[in-house]
Amino acid sequence: MMASNKGGIRALLHIFVESNQLEKVSREITRLPETVDVYEVTGEFDIVAIVVTKSIDDFRNFLKDKILKIPGVKSTVTSIVLHTYKRDGVETGE
Repeated sequence: MMASNKGGIRALLHIFVESNQLEKVSREITRLPETVDVYEVTGEFDIVAIVVTKSIDDFRNFLKDKILKIPGVKSTVTSIVLHTYKRDGVETGE
């Protein structure tokens, strides 16, 4: 999978989960090759995943055919990365 979003799509996927399914959903999302990072978080969402796909169509298919079919996923909110200024403590220039 790509390390950057040049030539591809990088997205922050905020996921609402049935509370009794949190561990199971987290493990399922972690197994997907498109996910770069998976975090259990406090606040409005339950899980935040960093996702990289080759195109917006690939992202759409990933979302509808993989994420939304995981039992326990209630809904998602997506933020597509438009520009990266800094990653892993380093200014990127991307």
